[in-house]
Amino acid sequence: MVSALWFLLVGCLMVATGLFSSVMRQWPITSAILYLLVGLLFGPTVLNVYHFNPLQQSELLEILTEIAVLISLFAAGVKMPMPFRLERWRTPILLATVSMTVTVALVAGFCVYLLDMPLGAAVLLGAIVAPTDPVLATDVQIRHPEDRSRLRFNLTCEAGMNDGSAFPFVMLGLGLLGLHDLGSWGTRWLLLDVLWATVAGVVIGLLMGRMMASVVWRLRRKRSTETLWYDFLGLGLIAMVYGVSELVEAWGFLAVFFAAVSLRQAEHRLAAQGDGRDLQEVLPGTAHNADEAMPLSAPVSEGSLVFKEHLERLSELLLVLLVGGSLFLDSWSLRAVGFAAFLFLVARPASVLLGLAFTANSWRARGIMGWFGVRGIGSLYYLMYAIEHGLPQDLALQLIHLTLVVVTLSIIVHGISAKPATAGLLRRKS
Repeated sequence: MVSALWFLLVGCLMVATGLFSSVMRQWPITSAILYLLVGLLFGPTVLNVYHFNPLQQSELLEILTEIAVLISLFAAGVKMPMPFRLERWRTPILLATVSMTVTVALVAGFCVYLLDMPLGAAVLLGAIVAPTDPVLATDVQIRHPEDRSRLRFNLTCEAGMNDGSAFPFVMLGLGLLGLHDLGSWGTRWLLLDVLWATVAGVVIGLLMGRMMASVVWRLRRKRSTETLWYDFLGLGLIAMVYGVSELVEAWGFLAVFFAAVSLRQAEHRLAAQGDGRDLQEVLPGTAHNADEAMPLSAPVSEGSLVFKEHLERLSELLLVLLVGGSLFLDSWSLRAVGFAAFLFLVARPASVLLGLAFTANSWRARGIMGWFGVRGIGSLYYLMYAIEHGLPQDLALQLIHLTLVVVTLSIIVHGISAKPATAGLLRRKS
């Protein structure tokens, strides 16, 4: 597909989405399903106008998905409710650790015994499909900083953390395949990839988010009429946190999410200590422009939130189009569809039930969280990361096939059920 036709297709979709966004919000499906259908139509499945080969373009796709996940993690982090309480965070922490581990184990066992995969490839695939996605799951996640839904919070917070907690399992899978040094009896993996990278990522995020809040707050206190570009500050913080994390071999995804959480928490504390007034909340759709001087009490995190969400929507459109353009009719094998069904109907629900076994969550809430384990852009990133780290071609093709089918089916089945489920929750609350 020539670049002119690609620009035309993307431009038409963007214009249609912009013109009919209010109508699309009333549809029983998500926008990602629409983008996927367009991708399938113009891709090799139907018209074959274009074909995107993830194996040949793995480097490009790794960069695109990496950027999309980072922006989405930051946007999710700044929506976390105030104040931080460990009791509130207990459920998503269990989901991102215990449930994550159980999912990887169940998927690995399924792949070894039923799909005849080597153990390393099975663990790697489990790590690829285990994390829930912060990009494609916006319909079941927190929508703005004042959203008080505990269920939305749990799903959003889990997606923010498990994109980092999946990395140790990715490295374990690569190590078992001989593509990463695990150390004697796995000691290097345990000490460096699990303990150091996780703790360092959280600490870096918390410290740098707080530092950004303090610097901006002091500047605004001294020069209240100073014009600040909040979009640049937010994007700059993402880049700095991720860069520092990569330099010290910490998990950057985890660091960016906690930097956003720390930024928002620190801004609110500083504002409360500074003048005792309530903060002016900037909800999505009402935020100021990036080059407009904002009131002293407007947080950087919320001031840049709308711009980040626009970037999220653009990345969702582009990447879902590429997913649709990667599939052929014969991609829908019984092996791939059966694997996706096992993940959605067995591995995810079982891992949630086990992870939340001793919590106060209702069975209904556990059932909803067990179902909405949306897979998407994060899975594509981990897959491209593994390919770029020397995954053998035959194994890479096998994992690409299974992952693309999982992501496609997740977009469809979770997208169709997202709006009815959230509408049911709203009626139940009323």
